[in-house]
Amino acid sequence: MTRPTIAITMGDPAGIGPEVIMKALAQPYAHEICNPLVIGDAGRLRKAAKAVGVALAVDSLTAAGDANFASKAVQCLDLKNVPDALPFGQMSPVAGEAAYRYIEKAVQVVQAGLAQGICTAPLSKEALHAAGHKYPGHTELLAHLTGTPEVSMMLVSPKLRVIHVTTHIGLIDAIKKIEPGLVERVITRGHDVLIKAGIKNPKIGVCAINPHAGENGLFGHGEEAEKITPAVKACRAKGWDVQGPLPADTLFFLAGRGDYDMVVAMYHDQGHGPIKVLGLESGVNITVGLPVIRTSVDHGTAFDIAGKGIADERSLIEALRQAVELAPKSSKAA
Repeated sequence: MTRPTIAITMGDPAGIGPEVIMKALAQPYAHEICNPLVIGDAGRLRKAAKAVGVALAVDSLTAAGDANFASKAVQCLDLKNVPDALPFGQMSPVAGEAAYRYIEKAVQVVQAGLAQGICTAPLSKEALHAAGHKYPGHTELLAHLTGTPEVSMMLVSPKLRVIHVTTHIGLIDAIKKIEPGLVERVITRGHDVLIKAGIKNPKIGVCAINPHAGENGLFGHGEEAEKITPAVKACRAKGWDVQGPLPADTLFFLAGRGDYDMVVAMYHDQGHGPIKVLGLESGVNITVGLPVIRTSVDHGTAFDIAGKGIADERSLIEALRQAVELAPKSSKAA
């Protein structure tokens, strides 16, 4: 079986991205499942290797096509955009600019057919904004760079899959944004991913907005009937096993024990909370709807521990595994 090439973006160079990358690539498993190509700064990766105590060399490449995956050294497409004196653990527009350029380059590499997927280390939204790139996060940035009008965020853990109708907006704005067409499109994107993953007839549960799914009008202002029920009916008319709107607390319990293949969350914290309770080290963020595969760790830059060598790499390993599972087959994969 051929191994896909996965472009791993270094994330914010002042955060834990460089460290978790070096810890992950020190494990044979990462190289058994894919050809990892880091898009970042070779000097920063070498510093991170010292911090985490791994004896890995880093090859500095000027072109993705120059990667030698037979080498034991980390293959880094080196943008050389991190000053040697840049401290770990501090927000910086310089670091924000660097993180943006890694994502931009990764998209170009995949579009050129030199990688089959993107796996992202965390960036700082504050640093990204300070550098002049006004995106709420990776999801929206990747949508812009690929010219994709609408994408969805899916979080995956060993026990739970959650796709979001809205993400990085305030709760009042999220409720205003939710409407039947959007809900149906999100369910459709999630259904398509599950089918591609080999689940023949996925069972999908759709969260309500209000407590107790509105309790027949006792809570809220009829949002479930107006905004969610028509989308559920439209999906069921296609022959899909879609249930809802259901009380979120009950639905997540049922999904956690295996009754549902995916939960559709209406807003950011409704979906993120249950996943993160299950453990940040096992969570993976997947952007659904892009023309390229993108997975990510489900944690932030952790500036408070950056540079100390104690960051946990397990989420990155799982994100790599998910990227490999979703990556298209390509003759250019080695």
